[in-house]
Amino acid sequence: MTTPIVVTAVFFPAADQHDAVVSALSPAIAAVHEEPGCLLYAIHDAPDGSIVMIEKWESEELLDAHGAGDAVATLTAALAGTLERPVEVTRLVPIPAGTAEQGQL
Repeated sequence: MTTPIVVTAVFFPAADQHDAVVSALSPAIAAVHEEPGCLLYAIHDAPDGSIVMIEKWESEELLDAHGAGDAVATLTAALAGTLERPVEVTRLVPIPAGTAEQGQL
């Protein structure tokens, strides 16, 4: 049995670039939702002005394939000039606690 992988990716839009970052992310999200192993791929506004993507993948292998795929390459190109600093990506491994439905993403 493989362990799902949860990922956060934090995007830091440059001044007046929030909408441009969202516009770049939106088609990528639709494309990634079609990728094998994608269980969750969603963006959220954070209070500090950053945009936080939360991802969940069936396995590390499928996440790695996503990272090497066309959707990420296209997104990287679309984000050129819109970010004030590099995206912060963190891979997380769940520590299940409580109920199976509520104790992990």
